[in-house]
Amino acid sequence: MDPAAALRLALDPSGILEAQGLTPDTWQRDLLASTSNQILLNCSRQSGKSAVVAAKALHAAIFKPGSLTLLLSPTQRQSGELFRKVLDGYRALGRPIETVGETQLKMELTNGSRIICLPGREETIRSFSNVTLLIIDEAARVPEDLYKSVRPMLAVSKGQLIELSTPFGQRGWFFQAWTNPIGWECVKATWPPPSLLGGARVRNQIAAPKDHRPPPRLPRWMAG
Repeated sequence: MDPAAALRLALDPSGILEAQGLTPDTWQRDLLASTSNQILLNCSRQSGKSAVVAAKALHAAIFKPGSLTLLLSPTQRQSGELFRKVLDGYRALGRPIETVGETQLKMELTNGSRIICLPGREETIRSFSNVTLLIIDEAARVPEDLYKSVRPMLAVSKGQLIELSTPFGQRGWFFQAWTNPIGWECVKATWPPPSLLGGARVRNQIAAPKDHRPPPRLPRWMAG
């Protein structure tokens, strides 16, 4: 990657999505630019949440040398699927930084940055520390004791925590955080994507469709 292209990408992470032929919605651009320590993504399926957090992870790896990003999901298969989106973005950019090692579960760049995907089991993640970015996928389905065990990873590094999920009923720590979002930046995105329906940002980080057709059915707590 030439210096001019690297500078553009450093200033505008949405270029990672555009390199894959995707058109970022406003909420995705805002999320990629966000420096909030804690972010909740409450999104319907196929809304683009996985693609945008994968781009966030890749951007951190490229432009924060020595960074550690962990992708945590309830199962290894789910975290592996999210990691595949990271690799898709990396390849679409033309491999801007060479890798020291690359597998289906992790990637280490020559600048010392690492991205590792993990299953939702405490014994597999307790050894990590000094985490730059922690992404918890399908967070509403991650047990509360596991969630509490990974929070200390960010204590020293003051890293960023992003939790994304589809709704999973009015229960659990994700629901509690969403309904009492003290200290959280909250993002809600529904399907179809706003860009397909002429939608726009409504308030803060909330994206919703503008359309004359009946809106999709959503759980009551997500629709509020």
